[in-house]
Amino acid sequence: MVHFGHANSLRQAKALGDYLVVGVHTDEEITKHKGPPVFTQQERYKMVRGIKWVDEVIEGAPYVTTLDTLDKYDCDFCVHGDDITMTAEGVDTYHMVKSAGRYKEVQRTEGVSTTDLVGRMLLLTRNHFKQGQYEYSVEKEHSTTMGQDSSARSPWTGCSQFLPTTQKIIQFSDGKAPKIGDRVVYVAGAFDLFHVGHLDFLEKAREQGDYLIVGLHTDPIVNIYKGSNFPIMNLHERVLSVLACKYVSEVVIGAPYKVSESLMSHFKVDIVIHGKTSVMKDVDGSDPYEIPKRLGKFKAVDSGNEMTTEKIVDRIIRNRMEFQERNRLKEKKEIELIKSLKLKGLTV
Repeated sequence: MVHFGHANSLRQAKALGDYLVVGVHTDEEITKHKGPPVFTQQERYKMVRGIKWVDEVIEGAPYVTTLDTLDKYDCDFCVHGDDITMTAEGVDTYHMVKSAGRYKEVQRTEGVSTTDLVGRMLLLTRNHFKQGQYEYSVEKEHSTTMGQDSSARSPWTGCSQFLPTTQKIIQFSDGKAPKIGDRVVYVAGAFDLFHVGHLDFLEKAREQGDYLIVGLHTDPIVNIYKGSNFPIMNLHERVLSVLACKYVSEVVIGAPYKVSESLMSHFKVDIVIHGKTSVMKDVDGSDPYEIPKRLGKFKAVDSGNEMTTEKIVDRIIRNRMEFQERNRLKEKKEIELIKSLKLKGLTV
């Protein structure tokens, strides 16, 4: 997958230099060393290119980073998070660049991983968007049920819920207001499990103006119109996912479902955009976009992409056994490495 944890690593990596080159592995390499990927390689190439801190993407990058790879793309050093990545044989994928002193480490984003998100989809757990006094509690399940517990045996496979801070939001935000004369565009939705469909839609929306504001609905509102145990990612996680997109200028956290005249006036919205997906009526039976339509400030835009969050979840459910085995093997390798490091007197 490509999620805000990856985006945060890329943000930190970019801060260490001037030009960020990101290598993305093929589906074949991912399947061999980690198990089946959630997004296809073409989807991942596009998603990484859509992250605001990325300057260049190398398609089909080798799974083990060599000095030749760094030299080929004029890279001074390689950056990775402080978790551990290994080959199917249990070899550190960065051992060559580490030995050569051309490796730097950034802090992994606590509380999110592909393993954890896959687990949420397999379980369709509600733990990730509990409200009120239970908002930051996590069900005490063993990590083999997909890592919802911070006390899971592996510190990377077993993840607790992401805890937001204002600092993290500031780090992801451009912090720039629209300039005088800018055409302000507003879109709203769940943007759950941020994917290529969202990316293509936001690109089309941004083409309608100069400054794109994304309104993100609260978890209870999303649950009402999507049903089941959606959203998979809670509001805090969805905020960072959208802010990492290079087409997005600003995010409204917990935007009202109905686009009101006061909202449009407050943000000086020139045009409200919605995709081709159906729109559920508001609680009073009205069209949530009736006001921008009446003002002549509404436009439906076709992203040209039919990907949906539900289709991503369906991929996981259809291949449930493969993804369960992926998570089991990932945890097993990490546990073995932890034991090895402890025997050498090293900490994790």
